[in-house]
Amino acid sequence: MSTRSSFYRLSLSTLLAVYVLILVGGIVRSTGSGMGCPDWPKCFGSWVPPTSASELPPNYKEIYSQYREKKNVRFAKYLRTIGMTDTADKLLNDKSVLEEADFNVTKTWIEYVNRIVGVVIGFLIFAVFVSSLKFRKTNPTLTIVAFLTFVLVGFQGWIGSFVVSTNLTPWTITVHMLLALVIVAMLIYLTNASADSRPVIVSPISFWLLIACMATLLVQIVLGTQVREAIDRVSLIAVREEWIDQIYADLFIHRSFSWIIAILHVILIVKLVKTTGLKAFSIVLILLILDTILTGAAMAYFGVPAFLQPIHLLLATFTFGMQFMLLLKLKDSVKPIVATQR
Repeated sequence: MSTRSSFYRLSLSTLLAVYVLILVGGIVRSTGSGMGCPDWPKCFGSWVPPTSASELPPNYKEIYSQYREKKNVRFAKYLRTIGMTDTADKLLNDKSVLEEADFNVTKTWIEYVNRIVGVVIGFLIFAVFVSSLKFRKTNPTLTIVAFLTFVLVGFQGWIGSFVVSTNLTPWTITVHMLLALVIVAMLIYLTNASADSRPVIVSPISFWLLIACMATLLVQIVLGTQVREAIDRVSLIAVREEWIDQIYADLFIHRSFSWIIAILHVILIVKLVKTTGLKAFSIVLILLILDTILTGAAMAYFGVPAFLQPIHLLLATFTFGMQFMLLLKLKDSVKPIVATQR
C-alpha cells in the first residue's frame, strides 16, 4: 500500500469517526445528558464516573457548583480580553448556570461515552498529523492542514470545558457545533487531497450555485441551533407535548427556510447531472437534503421525539460534508473556464 493511499484511509477513517462523535453528541443533547458530568476533563473528580449517588460526597452539588463558578470567572476574563464584556457580565450575573442537577447514572455514562469517543478522535487526528509529516516536502499543505486540525481539536476540547462550566449556555453550544463543522471540512480536505481523483469540469453558474447551497445550509444549521435553544428554555416550564406550540415562531422561520434550501439544491443537481454526469453523487446529496427536511418535519409534528434529534443533526452535518467535498472537486476546474470566457 502506498504512503498516499494509507494516509487517505487514515483521514477517511478519522472523518467517519468524527461523524460518529457528532451523532453521540446529538444523543447527549436529546437525552439532556450534557451535564451528566459536572466537571471536565474528569467526571465527578474521577477518570471513571460513579455508578450511584452513594459514591459521591453529601455536598457534591455545592462542590461542583463552586468548581464551575471558578472556571466561569476565568472564562469571563477571556471574553473580556476579546471585547465580549457584556457577555462576560451576563455569564457572571446568571446564577442559574451554577445550579447542579441531581445525579443520574444514565446521563452520567452517556456523557462519559461521549468524552471517551472524543478522546479517541483526538488520538486519531494526532495520528493523521504524524502521518502527514511524510508529505512535508512534497505537499506541505497537507502537513499544515493536518497540524491545524489537531490544534483545532484541542481548542474544541477547551471550549467544551466551558460548555460544561457554563451549564450548557446556548451560545457556547452553537460555537462548539460550528467548530465541529470546521473540523469536518478540514478532514474532508485531507481526504480529498490524498485521493486519486480528477477535478470535475463545471460552469461558473454551477459553482456559484453550490456556494449558495452551502451558505444557506450553514444559515439553516445556525437557525436550527436557535430552535434547539428555544426548546431548552421551554423544556424547563412545559411538557414535551407543548414544546412546539411554545417555540412556533422560531420553528416557522427554520421550517420555511428549508424550502429555499430544497429549491436551490434541485436546481444545482439538475445542472450537475446534465453537465457533469455526477448522477450517483447528486442522488445522494438530494436524498440527504430530503431526509434532513423530513426528520425536521417529523420532529415538529410528533412533539420533538428524542431519537430523531441526533439523526436530524447528523444528516445536516453529513450534507454539509458532501457539499464541501463537491466544492473541492470543482474549484480547480472553474478558474480556467472563467478565464476562457474572458
